[in-house]
Amino acid sequence: MVDQLSNRLKTMRSEAGLTQADLAEQVGVSRKTINTVENGIFVPSTLLALKLARALGAPVEAIFFLDDAL
Repeated sequence: MVDQLSNRLKTMRSEAGLTQADLAEQVGVSRKTINTVENGIFVPSTLLALKLARALGAPVEAIFFLDDAL
């Protein structure tokens, strides 16, 4: 079984009415970092995951999850 980290970041960000640039500014990273996390290219550090969760008012587990269906 291979686990892969998946996320709902784009959906949750959009539902919060935030652009990638807005969210990036709130958590102190570049817009490109937000884009690469949303697209599964970059796995965020624990610190960044916690900052994203705080900015979106959600638990980390609501944003990031293991996808073991691959």
